[in-house]
Amino acid sequence: MSETAYFRPTVVRTDRGLSIAGTRTTLYQIMDYVKENEPPEVIRDHFRLTIKQTADVMDYIRTHYDEVEEEYRKIVRKADEIRQYWSERNRERFTEISRSPEHKEIRTRLDEWKAKLRENDNHTD
Repeated sequence: MSETAYFRPTVVRTDRGLSIAGTRTTLYQIMDYVKENEPPEVIRDHFRLTIKQTADVMDYIRTHYDEVEEEYRKIVRKADEIRQYWSERNRERFTEISRSPEHKEIRTRLDEWKAKLRENDNHTD
């Protein structure tokens, strides 16, 4: 019986788009870090990737940059549209909540707690 070596790619296309095999992490999430010029070690640590996964992903992005960038822009644009939709849809409700007596009472208590915490921090210095 001969041994067959199986090649499992690190970057795969899923229903979420380009992803890291075996994870829920997309290359579009990684692109946020790439665009901020974060070093591979930071990306690796943040997403809990192996050194090989990180190297494969960075290589894939370099090799297919135009494709990944185009898909990334579409994802960002769609996310902005969704965020704007929900912001507009909930604006009235948020205004209503902020005017309620309960909200004002909670805000007052929160401000009191913050003041106590600041006071405690000043005493420990």
